[in-house]
Amino acid sequence: MTSCRRIGLSSSHTLIKLTLLVLLVPIMSIASIFQAQAHAEPARSKAITQSSMKSQSTKQVDPQEQQLHTGWQFRIAPEFVQGHTDLQNWRTAQVPGHIHTDLLQHNLIQDPYVGMAEADLQWIGKVDWEYQLRFDLDASRQKHAKKFLQFDGIDTFAEVRLNGEKLMATDNAFRSYQVDVSHKLKARDNLLEVRLASPIDTMLPRILAMPHKLAGNYPSPYGDEPKDAMTANFVRKPGYHYGWDWGPRYVTAGIWRPVKLITYDVARIEHLAIKQKNLNQTLAELEAEFEIALAPTTLASRDQALTLEVQVIDPDGRTVFTQAQALSKDVSINPSSNNLHSKLKMPLQIQKPRRWYPRGYGQQALYKVKSVVKQGTVTVAEKSQSLGLRTVELDRRLDEPAKADADLSQTLMKKPGQAFGFVINSVPVFAKGANLIPFDMFPNRISVDQQRKILQAARDANMNMLRIWGGGYYENDDFYRMADEMGIMIWQDFMFGGGVVPGYDDAFRQNVMEEARQQVQRLNQHPSIVLWCGNNEEETAWKDWGIGKEMQKANPDFAHKVWRGYQQLFGKDLRQVVQEHGLGVPYWSSSPSNDLDDKANDSERGDKHYWEVWGGSKPVEEYLRETPRFMSEFGLQAWPQRSTVDVFASREQQAIDHPVIRQHQKFMAGEGNARLLHYIRANYREPRDFDDFLYLSQVMQAEGITLAIKHHRASMPRTMGSMYWQLNDAWPGASWSSIDYFGNWKALHYQARKAFAPTTLVAENLDGKTTVFVVSDEASSRALQLRWRVMDFDGKVLGEEYHPVQSFALGSMKVVELDNRKLLDKRDPRQTFLVLELSDAKTLIASEVVYFEAAKNLKLTNADVKMRWRFKGEYAELQLSSATLVRMLSIETDALKLRLSDNYFDLLPQQNKVIRISKPPAGVSWEQVRKQLKLRYMNQ
Repeated sequence: MTSCRRIGLSSSHTLIKLTLLVLLVPIMSIASIFQAQAHAEPARSKAITQSSMKSQSTKQVDPQEQQLHTGWQFRIAPEFVQGHTDLQNWRTAQVPGHIHTDLLQHNLIQDPYVGMAEADLQWIGKVDWEYQLRFDLDASRQKHAKKFLQFDGIDTFAEVRLNGEKLMATDNAFRSYQVDVSHKLKARDNLLEVRLASPIDTMLPRILAMPHKLAGNYPSPYGDEPKDAMTANFVRKPGYHYGWDWGPRYVTAGIWRPVKLITYDVARIEHLAIKQKNLNQTLAELEAEFEIALAPTTLASRDQALTLEVQVIDPDGRTVFTQAQALSKDVSINPSSNNLHSKLKMPLQIQKPRRWYPRGYGQQALYKVKSVVKQGTVTVAEKSQSLGLRTVELDRRLDEPAKADADLSQTLMKKPGQAFGFVINSVPVFAKGANLIPFDMFPNRISVDQQRKILQAARDANMNMLRIWGGGYYENDDFYRMADEMGIMIWQDFMFGGGVVPGYDDAFRQNVMEEARQQVQRLNQHPSIVLWCGNNEEETAWKDWGIGKEMQKANPDFAHKVWRGYQQLFGKDLRQVVQEHGLGVPYWSSSPSNDLDDKANDSERGDKHYWEVWGGSKPVEEYLRETPRFMSEFGLQAWPQRSTVDVFASREQQAIDHPVIRQHQKFMAGEGNARLLHYIRANYREPRDFDDFLYLSQVMQAEGITLAIKHHRASMPRTMGSMYWQLNDAWPGASWSSIDYFGNWKALHYQARKAFAPTTLVAENLDGKTTVFVVSDEASSRALQLRWRVMDFDGKVLGEEYHPVQSFALGSMKVVELDNRKLLDKRDPRQTFLVLELSDAKTLIASEVVYFEAAKNLKLTNADVKMRWRFKGEYAELQLSSATLVRMLSIETDALKLRLSDNYFDLLPQQNKVIRISKPPAGVSWEQVRKQLKLRYMNQ
């Protein structure tokens, strides 16, 4: 019997249109727990990058930004010199950067990732540091009327001085800080000083003085702060710096984002927001909202009016719209900076617009909008940014009324379920992806190329969405630009990773609101961003974990105050910011959540984090019994490959219970290997040695997670997303990632690529039945054929059938339900397996192998795997074959950085499997590759 599950369209898929309100406000003074005054004007917009726009200007535009990255020095603050006399002298520093990487650069500390270094380096976060820069003002800037100093990110508590005068104090690593220095700069020998205070020692005395504490996530194992007075909740800096169950504790500090001088003599385009008023197949009607800063002397002295000219260039490089408009004489004055601002709205139109789609659903069409401000014929300011046209809706429709149960009263008591899914350009999209954590403990070490490789790896694995987790940081502009280009949707958390935060404190909340305004304004033009989410697991931490329950029991009045603060910050304040500045992107208050409506982490509504498998030690088969509306977290751990472990542990240290290995296993304070062994032993053989432990951990993770992914996809349209935890690593060690710290694919990433394929087979072996589904993301249906064979391990076909299949567009179709007893027909289930293949008239589209016993019970025979090489210049082809079944074959290439077209797969009897291997790095020959390459599989 065939049944179909198709994704239906909601009755209204329109983009919410919001009015952008640009707020010009000086920075709030910070009271309460922050006890400091911030004297800077917050930067309100994305920094301008000079475009290469051609114009008829008679004079070339002066660059409006001078990067201040070269020549920085650092030292320990003088009052902390005792015991650290080797750090009292100034040394060269890297900006953007962190104190840990500066110390490492000068060989003043050991590598933070190697051996037992973590415990030895905790002192770094307990002292203050000083940075300084001497610089000259470019000659071309000296005449500019307006000069601003801007820090795009300081981590975290800092005092900034220029030429001996205090400019500002900072307390939020996620904010930009800008201050007017027009009358404070000298032509030569300016001295810029930044003192970075210890985040722990800055906050700890204030927290200890509070009558009521807030519990955090992970207590420090190093005694630098009490368990009942953790500081991370109160500090606006990356939460993972305080340690997580996949990473170390390095409470670092630094000038971690760019520093620049912004100067102009006439005008500067500070902000541009392009709103979609109407979008259909024939016309895109847009409204561009500009905020243009003017020098104080501009209005009084200019002889010629200022004109704004705008060009829209399509993805093929053709100009499809031009418009010019005089700047209004109506200006506002920001009293904090004495800066004049002109606001202007300009209608734009694009005929036959091309839309941006997620990967697999269409092209990633990106327009370019180039804007110039001219004074007569002279270009005085310019700005260029990309534009992707798309609508986005979060589908929250209620389920159709269920049929009445025999007990009508029970039916009436049931609350209807509710959808949770993304609709892009009126097309329901099944979200396929993973959660993204920070790329490194020290983000300055990550290059754009490294970001691109991780994003490309996600794209290569057929992913179309990544969730940027709230315990890290907002990514830089390059990351979102590449996500736009690759068609990867972004679920963007605000930076709250868990625990309970003081939302009841007005100063804290205002600080967060300014952070949110800056980040949403900076990122609102990226079509890849399809959701802003208030936090990670803060709601469930309060409602379901011991954190909230203990507080509610011990102090109900304070607990009520905390919850009201939560509702204000995440239910109202951040929602308002997204509504005002997010250009129609939906807001969701937490993950998991039902958006503060009833129970969080519910399978019937909202998104779900499911950790009964792994966290609750339930068997992986339980994934088949959990069918949420959107699975935004689930995971199993695995260790990385041997070459990655070699980086932080010697061969003598590579044992499951060795202190160095335990130090790099953060789950349950180093006890996570016991949990790994629990899951390995449930389905696989006992590891024979440490290498076998690494291998089996990856096999277990891959097969467990892909079991869940396929179940989620087969459950469309009830389930509309499968996002496993986690994509990447922040340091080398055991974790839930599918890509290790060095970019190596684990078994899971290869298997996820198959599970996320546009059209695939799903075979669920549960309760004595094998249920087969065909799942497709394709926009149209097509005629296919399903072939299934029952075979023994030597390749003998014991039964075979063919089924014609009409694949279902954008949905899941149940094809057949097979009785395992009939398939086996009294044969030994330990020596028999089922092969399913889906094909069209010419091509094998997908295949699936089903076993009737756990891997540890299979009677696998010794396999003689034949290898045949063909060298093609830029790559080689390795043909593998075996007379008998080879279970989970892994091609190990040691430390060589080689890309394999496939890995970690079952090699069927008499099958010829061809693997393409990328050209080895310079200095490595193909002969060396042949010698170092090893095969590992369960038959051994």
